[in-house]
Amino acid sequence: MDYNAVIPEFIVSNLEQSRSFYCDLLGFTIEYERPEENFLFLSLEDCQLMLEEGSKEELAELNYPFGRGVNISFGIEDVPRLYQKVIESNYPIHRPLTKREFRVGEQYIYPHEFAVLDPDGYFLRFSE
Repeated sequence: MDYNAVIPEFIVSNLEQSRSFYCDLLGFTIEYERPEENFLFLSLEDCQLMLEEGSKEELAELNYPFGRGVNISFGIEDVPRLYQKVIESNYPIHRPLTKREFRVGEQYIYPHEFAVLDPDGYFLRFSE
């Protein structure tokens, strides 16, 4: 497996709850895990993410939402399909699906995107 140059790692409060959210709802794949460390390495298309369940001491230092001030963007191929899956599961949408306009240099791009908060409040934006 090739590793991305930057891979976010989230401290989570409940690894099984996060596994269900990321894998069952969003479609991430577990590339490998270290159960003895409560750790998962996940991927979704070309995106990679690490999750580790925090200790009581680590979690005591965090307040919901854990990801305050951080916006993680996942570039995936079919954002409307994933959005529909999340809607059908009745999971709360933080920002609804829209087609945005961004200037990149002298060009404009028009990605579809939406955002959710994971169970610990990490802000996840899915964009194509």
